[in-house]
Amino acid sequence: MHLISIRQLRNDAAKYPDVGQTIEAWYAVARKANWDNLEDVRKIYRDAEAVGNFTVFNIKGNKYRLIAGIDYGNKTIFYKYLLTHADYDKEKWKNDPYF
Repeated sequence: MHLISIRQLRNDAAKYPDVGQTIEAWYAVARKANWDNLEDVRKIYRDAEAVGNFTVFNIKGNKYRLIAGIDYGNKTIFYKYLLTHADYDKEKWKNDPYF
């Protein structure tokens, strides 16, 4: 899978010192993946869920949420947000036009 905006993901992860290694591990797995649907994603990330047009990944024991759009046909992941669980619960990210 090709990740659009790994640079932005890394910039956002830098705001949270405890998440950097976990994000790099997630990226290493996602980059090598060949997902065709959400069920394929769940074989590796069992807690991943579809919310609107996004796929939400629980990161670091559900302390953070990584929100991405996935185009399975083009094998592309579009990074959107890395949020603390508290910020995720505020649901401001749902104002994104892609949602």
